[in-house]
Amino acid sequence: MTLSADLVIDFERWAALAKNNPQEFEAKRAELLESYIQLAPVAKQQRLRCLQWKVDQIRNNAGSTFHAALKINQLMWESLMGKGGLYDALETLLEGKEPSFREAKVLRFPSESASASAG
Repeated sequence: MTLSADLVIDFERWAALAKNNPQEFEAKRAELLESYIQLAPVAKQQRLRCLQWKVDQIRNNAGSTFHAALKINQLMWESLMGKGGLYDALETLLEGKEPSFREAKVLRFPSESASASAG
C-alpha cells in the first residue's frame, strides 16, 4: 500500500473490507496509520505510536464501536480542554507567560548488587 494512493480514504471500499474481511481491514488500517505516523517529524513519531496504542486499547476494551467512539472522543476533549491541555497552553502563551512544567521527584532504587548482598 502506498501512502499517496491512500491519502483520500474511500469510505465505501474500507467499509466493505471491514465487513467482508475484518482481519485484512485491521492489517491495512495498521499499515495506513503507520504510514501517516512516518510523515510526522521523527521526534514526534514515538509519541504518536503511543497515542495510537492507547486508542487501540480503548477500541479493544470498549465492548462496542459506539462506546469506543465515545471514549476516544472524551480522550480528545481531555487533551484539548483538560488541565495542561492545548487550551491551557494557548491561554498561557496569549497571556505572555512562560509555560510551566511539572516537576517529578526521582526515586532511587537500590542496585541489584546492594540488594543481593543484603539478603
